[in-house]
Amino acid sequence: MSSGDPIRNVVLVHGGFVDGGGWQAVYELLKADGYQVSIVQNPTLSLAGDAAATRQILDRQDGPTVLVGHSYGGAVISEAGTHDKVAALVYIAAFVPDKGESVNTLIADPPPGAPVPPILPPVDGFLFLDRDKFHGSFAGDLPADRAAFLADSQVPWGLDALGGAVTEPAWRTKPSWYLVASDDKMIPPPAQRAMSERAGSVVAEVPGSHAIYESRPDAVANLIKQAAAGR
Repeated sequence: MSSGDPIRNVVLVHGGFVDGGGWQAVYELLKADGYQVSIVQNPTLSLAGDAAATRQILDRQDGPTVLVGHSYGGAVISEAGTHDKVAALVYIAAFVPDKGESVNTLIADPPPGAPVPPILPPVDGFLFLDRDKFHGSFAGDLPADRAAFLADSQVPWGLDALGGAVTEPAWRTKPSWYLVASDDKMIPPPAQRAMSERAGSVVAEVPGSHAIYESRPDAVANLIKQAAAGR
């Protein structure tokens, strides 16, 4: 690939509580523009396991790749993004842990007045969101029936994923882009802005819920295309 050529491979990594199916609209927009797109299905048992699953998909890419993570997926791409095929990182309303940090440490001290995600007490080492509060907290700008489906199809989020610490954050050595969801009630927008600033990311901000990858797939796809073009 010459220095002026855009990247054509994209790998999408989902966050906690949901699976990779939510990426479908973003997938279709990117495919229509000629990108090769793969989606990682995180086991969400541990950060190490999810990073390993992501590296398996990266191994299958045929060239430089944009690695994209939503929410907890930001921790996954921070850990797995040191893979030699990753040329750019894109964070979508995502956590951006530094070395030794985990999602757990990043949420330990929320800003005053920030909404508290309705995470239920752990059961057998796994977390769920309160089904009745899922729509308002996670997916406020999605139709009620879609939010209900997401609430009823939740992926149990393992405590070892929540507490897994990043070893060598890829954003320290690779360029990154960040989409702030300004109506997010899961990760406070001020926290998103602070993490993206610390990482030196190119930042876009769009009105949207935590499920912005579904509610605004156009904005998400456009930022990924900017990262692929290196601008």
